[in-house]
Amino acid sequence: MASWYGRKFEGRKTASGQAYDMFAATAAHPWLPFGSLLRLTNVKTGHSQLVRINDRGPYSNDRELDVSFVVASRLGMINHGVARLRIELLEEPPLP
Repeated sequence: MASWYGRKFEGRKTASGQAYDMFAATAAHPWLPFGSLLRLTNVKTGHSQLVRINDRGPYSNDRELDVSFVVASRLGMINHGVARLRIELLEEPPLP
């Protein structure tokens, strides 16, 4: 399950140090390395979107991911607030 966050967080610093941009294809995950590339697919609609992890969260036990406003919009989540997504890890950043 995934949820989304939007305008309230616009410009605030994320856990990675980047400013949150609600129009960037980003997401928050509890432990995946920053910079990880994921393909998210809404299992109900089949819509998919690539995202980069740049934040930590969500802080709700029943959700695995928080996505930006633009990602939620593209995946058809805006009116529902949450959606069941298939999460595919495509790339992790190289170790330093």
